[in-house]
Amino acid sequence: MKEYLVLWSPKAEETYLAILQFIIKKWSFKEAEAFDKRVDDLILQLKQHKNLCPPSRQYRRLRKCVITSQTSLIYQFRNNTIEVIAFIDNEAITLFNN
Repeated sequence: MKEYLVLWSPKAEETYLAILQFIIKKWSFKEAEAFDKRVDDLILQLKQHKNLCPPSRQYRRLRKCVITSQTSLIYQFRNNTIEVIAFIDNEAITLFNN
């Protein structure tokens, strides 16, 4: 099975680190590690299944993967590469509401 390259945008890196810092501050390092593991597992799945998560109704090129009830990963696929665009707060954004 083909495995796709996954690249992170600067915004993805920034929002990911902000979420990890928030989790550590509000809960614990252990919770941050659990979140990191969920993201790693999702990235591994995306490498093999580029259409794993549903597209936005408004922006069809973007797809949203729910990681937790509070957080989602936004990505797009182009030129045989999966680009992680950003991590978002599910309650703060309506762009991807189903």
